Amino acid sequence: MILAVTIWLITIVSTVLMVGKYWWFPEVASAHGGDLDRQFMLTLVVTGVVFILAQVGLGYAVARYRDGAGKVANYTHGSEKLEVIWTVATTVVFFAMVIPGQSIWADLYLAETPEDALRIEVTGQQFAWNIRYPGPDGEFGRLAPDLIDDEGGNPLGLDLSDTAAQDDLVLPIMAIPLGKPIELLLRSKDVTHAFSVRELRVKQDLVPGLLIPIQFTATRTGRFEIACAELCGLQHYNMRSFLEVLSEADFAQWLKDQAEE
Repeated sequence: MILAVTIWLITIVSTVLMVGKYWWFPEVASAHGGDLDRQFMLTLVVTGVVFILAQVGLGYAVARYRDGAGKVANYTHGSEKLEVIWTVATTVVFFAMVIPGQSIWADLYLAETPEDALRIEVTGQQFAWNIRYPGPDGEFGRLAPDLIDDEGGNPLGLDLSDTAAQDDLVLPIMAIPLGKPIELLLRSKDVTHAFSVRELRVKQDLVPGLLIPIQFTATRTGRFEIACAELCGLQHYNMRSFLEVLSEADFAQWLKDQAEE
């Protein structure tokens, strides 16, 4: 009986913590974030109801069929009808939740990139972020692996013999303009990393050998942490940077200042 009561207490505490939204998401700062939060809430409500019913049933089974004098266990084959019902119900609920979420995923990964989007390349390495802007010409310069020199200030291997590479900016921090479509081109230099900005509701693995595009639009100004959300080595905790969402004018000035430095 103690075990049954413990199960019910854990269920009650877990439910209160989730309904009360303790340690909840920070305020959203991207155009797709509201839809993603609503999808998350729908999933949480559905799975939460299932969780509560399952744990209440488990506690009841523990209490009802606990060992006692004169009690004998009986074997049952179960009910094929019930198995079919809950399997079909689970399938229907699953697709009912997944299908709306596909449109959000498609907007991030499959939607056509707007012509006026700002393209920024993000390369993760142990244990730093390299943020590359294309410069006034709007083109990224050529990279050459044999030119990579971390100590010499060329962590990406920019080939400066390429005219397009001469005005590229490689920075440890990122800034973007408010309300402008952004396309990030995500790369990894060594192992798997994960680019994560909670307020933007953006989290994407960086896989060695792949160029992974993702797009979003920031909806409020602020300074947000860029974290690596994939364990990538002993100094994983040090792999962090910051993203600033600025007005168009402030972003233009920031970009100019970075180029001059």
